Amino acid sequence: MTQATQKNNAPILALFTANAISLVGNVLSAIAIPWFVLQTTGSATQTGITGFFTVLPVVLAGFFGGTLVDRLGYKRTSIIADLASGVMTALIPLIYFTIGLEFWQLMVLVFLGALLDSPGSTARNALVPELAEMAHMPIERATTLIHIIERSARLVGAPLAGLLIALVGTENVLWLNAASFFISAGIIAVTIRVHKPVTHEEKESGGKYFDELREGLRFIYNDKLMLAIVIMVMLTNFLDAIFGGVVQSVFVKQVYGQALDLGLLIAANGGGAVLGALIFSAIGPRLPRHAVFVFGFVLTAIKFFIFALYPPLWIAIIFVVISSIGAGPLNPIIGAVEYERVPKNMRGRVGGAVGAGAWSAIPLGMLLGGVLTEQLGVKPMLIGLGIVYFITTLSMAFIPAMKEMNRRKELVVEGIQ
Repeated sequence: MTQATQKNNAPILALFTANAISLVGNVLSAIAIPWFVLQTTGSATQTGITGFFTVLPVVLAGFFGGTLVDRLGYKRTSIIADLASGVMTALIPLIYFTIGLEFWQLMVLVFLGALLDSPGSTARNALVPELAEMAHMPIERATTLIHIIERSARLVGAPLAGLLIALVGTENVLWLNAASFFISAGIIAVTIRVHKPVTHEEKESGGKYFDELREGLRFIYNDKLMLAIVIMVMLTNFLDAIFGGVVQSVFVKQVYGQALDLGLLIAANGGGAVLGALIFSAIGPRLPRHAVFVFGFVLTAIKFFIFALYPPLWIAIIFVVISSIGAGPLNPIIGAVEYERVPKNMRGRVGGAVGAGAWSAIPLGMLLGGVLTEQLGVKPMLIGLGIVYFITTLSMAFIPAMKEMNRRKELVVEGIQ
């Protein structure tokens, strides 16, 4: 497909819409299902176990499911993932109200429902380059809009879940949640046309499953820029997990005392990231990626030092918004680099491995964060996190491989899987 092809915005707008609906469905699941467990069992321990079985399949499927995405095709995987999530979610209230739902059965449904979330998201993201090309949209703008949709889905989905639970009850929210996945699958099925010419490269890729998985990992290892990005994202996610998973909550409880204050700070973080993404969407294609990437990461480190000063809440909110603006361009830049460097027939396994690597550091960060915060206290943790985060992110300015992200490559667009 070339730039001379007639412009067609409809497919990518449909993809954005389906992605938004599916992501809101994921947020509804993340809130409604644990709340359902707490309501029906009254057990905080079982609620925590539910959270574990929600996160575990995301890591496993991100790592092992990427090759499946490449084999099944991006459109087909997206549809199957949404249908599976919808069916598993609908089975929770259905079984509960008919034959009764044991806790272990709920965990099976939660695990299976979340198992294809990551491959489904990877598949929808893998469709972006071709659809952006059809819309004559710069790849930076397309990846930024995907990121804005992800952030906005969290901002909208969380309060929407709470409101719906209060208005119609948890069980009915789960029915609505299931419907959202079916709607997303229907949009992709109807609006995304498949025109996939078989290339020589794809003919060569019909090997064994784990051989293809190793091929994806080998690609990341051999591409120094991709490897540097994965390592840095793992490190920063590890630090973010310590802060967001433990330190921030303890800080708010000690300094401000209200759960609402924690919600306001989290909302400020999401709002700042959306604002940063909107700014990048407007001017990003004209800016040097490496400089924006480093500056964005360094800017996010400000919040640690601001919190360490124990400021009034309104000042903390302002600076969280400012520092979170730096997060806006990060995922769009990573996405653009992936689309340009990763061969079309390997987007699933490489994207899945990148995502799994990013997620894998989060549970360890939460675990270690709890131990260190209890031993050291909040203020030393904030100062220590700020210093380590600042040094880690600033070091990206001096890593030669990271500068390769400024070299924009032409996307090879051959069709849609």
